[in-house]
Amino acid sequence: MKKFIIDKDNSRQRVDKYLKKVLPQAPSSYIYKMFRKKDVKVNGMKIKENYILEDGDCLELFLYEDKYQEFIKPLTIHDLSIDFDVVYEDENILIVNKPIGLLIHEDQNEEYNTLSHQVLTYLHQKGEFDPQHDLGFTPAPVHRLDRNTSGIVIFGKNVPALQDLNEMMKMRHCIQKKYLTIAQGELKSCELEGYMKKDENQSLVRMVSKQTPGAQYMKTIVKQLKTNKKFSLVEVELVTGRTHQIRIHLSSVGHPLLGDRKYGDFKCNRYAKQELKLDHQFLHAYKVKFVEPIGMFRYLKGREFSCPLPKQLEDIKRQIF
Repeated sequence: MKKFIIDKDNSRQRVDKYLKKVLPQAPSSYIYKMFRKKDVKVNGMKIKENYILEDGDCLELFLYEDKYQEFIKPLTIHDLSIDFDVVYEDENILIVNKPIGLLIHEDQNEEYNTLSHQVLTYLHQKGEFDPQHDLGFTPAPVHRLDRNTSGIVIFGKNVPALQDLNEMMKMRHCIQKKYLTIAQGELKSCELEGYMKKDENQSLVRMVSKQTPGAQYMKTIVKQLKTNKKFSLVEVELVTGRTHQIRIHLSSVGHPLLGDRKYGDFKCNRYAKQELKLDHQFLHAYKVKFVEPIGMFRYLKGREFSCPLPKQLEDIKRQIF
């Protein structure tokens, strides 16, 4: 039997998520099998995977020593170059500017050089994260950007911070996120509402009716900054945070993003590639504001953080306007 005494930093989280961090090499199927077999107890009581851990809880696992040693091999910190810029950082939060072309999480084509791994390398080099000693927690992002979308990504640096940040993202009104993009045509300031659904087979989303099973509501606020009738530079605020929301929402009203090969216009994209040397969507997450922060982040109330367009996108903006 293995025992863990839950401290304040590891409380307020589901027990299954805690076990996935404490046993980083254990398959999820094995962890949930332990719950089904009643091999997980808290304070001597059998619990389910959705139990919320509290400070001082005694977590017991019925796990053989050889399996335990196999499952606790710590996360590997890779020796990666740091390609992101730090926008803001304190003991709880790290806000970075992600460059174009860098994945946030690994996929089937890239396992190591991701923004998340670079952040771990950065924090390890600073002496703020050591997987050998910080079992049960890994600093992580609280939202995502596509590989070819640049700009601001927020990371939580400890368990309470990550929990409060994730809660604020769910509540929508706490953190304001704004993007810059160039859309086709004269796109006037407006508020867009609609429903979308993921198509997992094709790795894209589709606009659907409200009645469609699995439909997710989305709201997007658009503010026109410049236009020459052919293109419009717009600031976009996400009220909801759906996959590809800006790309599919603007495309659905006839104003696809410049360079968007998934939801865009073929002729416009050919112009972007041949004349502007742009072969991906023009989209940059340039500003976040802590409007109504909760919990430990009340000290950031009213604070706003921004990062400029990358040089390639700034040059294209000047060329068009």
